[in-house]
Amino acid sequence: MMDWSNILREFITLLVVIDPIGSIPVFLFATVGVPAALHRRFAIRAILVATGVLLLFLVGGQFVLESLGLRLGSFQIAGGIVLFMFAMTMIFGESKPMREIEEAERDHLAGAVFPLAMPSIASPGAMLAVVILTDNHQNPIADQVVTAGLLVLVLAITLIVLLFATRSQKFLGATGASVISRVMGLVLATVAVDAVLGGFESLGVLDIVETTPEVLEPEVTQ
Repeated sequence: MMDWSNILREFITLLVVIDPIGSIPVFLFATVGVPAALHRRFAIRAILVATGVLLLFLVGGQFVLESLGLRLGSFQIAGGIVLFMFAMTMIFGESKPMREIEEAERDHLAGAVFPLAMPSIASPGAMLAVVILTDNHQNPIADQVVTAGLLVLVLAITLIVLLFATRSQKFLGATGASVISRVMGLVLATVAVDAVLGGFESLGVLDIVETTPEVLEPEVTQ
């Protein structure tokens, strides 16, 4: 009998770590200078690559990390650094020169692998999530198959979101896409820093306590 509450929890977890909406600014940035006719293929290729990577981690990621003696926190920190470097490119980078627009089709689609498929869709957080959710030492094969199905479902949702972004991009224009790219680059940099801090916390280096800002009440004059 299926545990629907557990399935819902896993689905939400995968939806959060893959973050289909968060991939939109990366997609818009990566397709600058790419002919509109190739945007659909660009998105499909990115999803296929991300699916292959995440399924590979789902099947053997835990074995690889344990055999190499790698800690999950270290992996998370490394991924955060990569994301931060890409975010800096989004914020300060210039648009692709016109000569790149005239390059071969295979060069146009190269951006589907990096940065869109990795590290945006198949992010370090997503890789860690599938390893933890499947846990080869505790979960039976049937449960791991369900997790794989949920993963494919979330990636299908991501593809739909990217295809919608393809249609909306023509309304933004080059200037609009540039503005969104830089704003979302700042957001991505924040996510990257948070990932690094989370890695340090999981390693026991930091003990981060979230606090809420105090609200100052106005003084009452007599």
